[in-house]
Amino acid sequence: MNSRIAGVLVVLLIALGGGALLVREQQGSRKPADAGVLGQPLLKGLQASEVTAITIRQPKAAITIARKDERWTIAERAGFPADVDKVREFVVKAIALKIGQSESVGEKDRARLLLDAGGTAIEFLGVDGKPLARLTAGRKYFKSEPENAEKANGDGRYVALPDDEQRVLVVADPLLQASTHSADWISKAGFAAEKVKTMEVRHHDGAASSWKIERSGDNADWKLAGARSDEKLDSSKANAASYSLSLIELADVAPADAKPEDTGLDKPLVVTATTLDGLNYTFKLGKLSGDNYYASVTIAGAPKPEGKDAEERLKKINERLPREQALAAYTLLVPKAKLEDIIKKRADLLVKKEVKKK
Repeated sequence: MNSRIAGVLVVLLIALGGGALLVREQQGSRKPADAGVLGQPLLKGLQASEVTAITIRQPKAAITIARKDERWTIAERAGFPADVDKVREFVVKAIALKIGQSESVGEKDRARLLLDAGGTAIEFLGVDGKPLARLTAGRKYFKSEPENAEKANGDGRYVALPDDEQRVLVVADPLLQASTHSADWISKAGFAAEKVKTMEVRHHDGAASSWKIERSGDNADWKLAGARSDEKLDSSKANAASYSLSLIELADVAPADAKPEDTGLDKPLVVTATTLDGLNYTFKLGKLSGDNYYASVTIAGAPKPEGKDAEERLKKINERLPREQALAAYTLLVPKAKLEDIIKKRADLLVKKEVKKK
């Protein structure tokens, strides 16, 4: 290779290198049209301290969670208490939402992604009732399509903002709490009939199935009221029934206009209990709705604990009693699984007789 050819090759290499550098610079300078919004907060300026109500609307349902007298309540359930932790978590998550993707879409795509009237409209309201922030949550977003999209949690959610409805955004949170079901928002705390002294269950079919157990003290044995000579109470089943009554949790609350004849509370199974602390509970169970019974509860009496820990127990009872007594204003829904030991019939509380083999 002579010197002239070598010189030409050097010039070509320099030119090619410069061209490659130029291509890299041009490619690096290209950015998505919406690159400036990616990673930015979805709901700019929203502050948790300013939120006094949340409304969630779907095509066939709506729910309003509002702050009232330092409590969060559900308007559609006559002001029943909402779970404060769930409300706080939802607001904090909403504030933390960041834009992960942004794209222009047409009407058909908006409908397909449920970002039109078929979606979930969410509003955060201030003290004056005016919206602080709004968005529409559409379908769940998946990085890879699952076998069952309805049951899968999702990797995020398609959303749209009211000031730019022709643009679809993706956030990394599936917003599962954006529900209009009261069961997803209520405080599940029910009541606790502790230290039961007497417990009576009256079934619809009369005395043959009904029963009453009683004891003289906290550590005394249970006795079956009116037991015949051939009836022996199974103490473990009596303990299970009384223990179940000491922690009744809620599944949901029925609408305020629920009628007794529809819930079965016009002809209920009735549980009455007195406690060693001086309280009287009347717990009524109506029809079964799915996996839950319609129910109501009233609590009467003045707590008068006795014993060494009487002062401490009185303090705890007085802390929870106003909330428990307020449940009397509502028709409740209680999980069937939590009541199985309570709704037993008389024969099921007895020690099983051994069958002699011939």
